[in-house]
Amino acid sequence: MKIIQFLKDWTLIIAIMAGIGGYFAYVSIPALQSTHALAGEAIAVVQPLLIFAMLFITFCKINPRELRLCRWHLWLLLIQCGLFTAIGFMLIAMPHSGIRIVLEGAMICLICPTATAGAVITRKLGGNVNNITTYTILINLAAALLIPALVPFVHPNPSMSVSTSSLLILRKVFPLLLMPLAAAIAIRRLLPGLNRRIGSLQGLSFYLWAVALALATAVTTRSIVHTDVDVSTQLWLVAISLACCAIQFWLGRKIGSRYDDMITAGQSFGQKNTVLAIWMGYTFFTPITAIAGGFYSIWHNLVNSYQLYEHKKLEAQKSEARTRL
Repeated sequence: MKIIQFLKDWTLIIAIMAGIGGYFAYVSIPALQSTHALAGEAIAVVQPLLIFAMLFITFCKINPRELRLCRWHLWLLLIQCGLFTAIGFMLIAMPHSGIRIVLEGAMICLICPTATAGAVITRKLGGNVNNITTYTILINLAAALLIPALVPFVHPNPSMSVSTSSLLILRKVFPLLLMPLAAAIAIRRLLPGLNRRIGSLQGLSFYLWAVALALATAVTTRSIVHTDVDVSTQLWLVAISLACCAIQFWLGRKIGSRYDDMITAGQSFGQKNTVLAIWMGYTFFTPITAIAGGFYSIWHNLVNSYQLYEHKKLEAQKSEARTRL
């Protein structure tokens, strides 16, 4: 049990190190060079399947009757989608901008939906699980519609038309973000027993996330190794991911405080499905932008660790005060 708890406590570091170490170990074996192309194709298939599975297991635990729309949901959706769109139009107007890659990294960090583990952290911090679940569904829907509509203009594919590129992205994103919800709703209605069993497998979702993060880290490492992008741009991607993380947590908490739901709104806006962000980076944008998603994973986990530490300290102080009384 101690080993399992240790792995859970340090999953982020272990997954990142496994991804980096696994990549360099794999490419250093001469006998496996002929399998590199096949491995890349396999990861391109496995990664979306892992994201789908994580979302599906999470949504199977949702009771639609407990979900409700809040005013801060609309504000955060407006800001998140508005910033993504604003940067997109900026890049369309300046197609040869010297900071294009950095701004693409910002777009990934901004439009990325709320993490499937967001509800877990929100519950530990004393927030409203139903409200963050509602926002997770809303931002998944918004991202599934907005990414195919804007990305083909921001990062055009020279081998196909904008409409063809848009349909291709829609075909990849829409099922990945919305089909898990549709499948979960269908199983809840048609096979309630199976739905309860799947909903109880939240631990499996955690391990799937660890595997997906390791694979995403390996892909990011490959992008860094093979990129011709200068180091300063890569460092700017790290910086922009930190800035996006700080701004989104701050804005979420600021807006949520006006509606007495500061913790939930902060987690909804700041805690991201970074595996999806990395996948979007190397699938739809310049591959090196996956760095922004990878480092965002580090930043938001550091924020969560600090918040959990402060929350536990506050609870301990309250408990001590009650004991004295």
